[in-house]
Amino acid sequence: MLPAHNYLEQLHIPYSIASFPQSTAKGAANVAAVLGLTVHQTVKTLIFKSNQGEAVLVMVSADQNVISGHLKKVVGSRNVQLASSEEVIRTTGYPIGSIPPFSWQPSGFRSFLDRALTQQDVLAVGAGIWGNEILITPANLIHACQAIVVNLTDRDQPIFTPA
Repeated sequence: MLPAHNYLEQLHIPYSIASFPQSTAKGAANVAAVLGLTVHQTVKTLIFKSNQGEAVLVMVSADQNVISGHLKKVVGSRNVQLASSEEVIRTTGYPIGSIPPFSWQPSGFRSFLDRALTQQDVLAVGAGIWGNEILITPANLIHACQAIVVNLTDRDQPIFTPA
C-alpha cells in the first residue's frame, strides 16, 4: 500500500486501485484509454506558486487548461505560475506525473478542484507511482483533500458558486 492508500484508509474514504503497465506512454489520454475511462475522468494534479510564495494544488480534468485570471482570483494573487519540477518535488515529495492530491499537505495548504470534475461519476487520480491510479468519487476526493470547489476552466461561468 502506498501512502495515499493509507491516508484514505485512515479516513475511511472509499476508493479503488487501478493499475496500468509502467510502459504506458505518459499522458492522461493514454492512462484513460488503458483504464477504460474518458479523459474527462482523469485528473491533472498541478502545483502553482503565487508571488507571495504560497504553493497551491489545482485539480482539473486532463483535457482542460486552467484559466489564469480565474486562478489568480481564487488564489488572491496577481502573479501565479506553474511550479517547476524541482518545486513540485520539494512541495509534494512526488515527481510530476503521478502526484496524489492528498496525504502530503501540511495544515493550511489550499487545494482547489475545478467544478466540472464534480459532474463525473468517478475520477482517476495519481497514487504516487506511475502505473498506479486511485479511482474515487468527486465527493470523496473533495473530502480527502479538503478541496475548495471553484470554476477554473469555463470562461462563461462564474468562478465561485453563488450561495
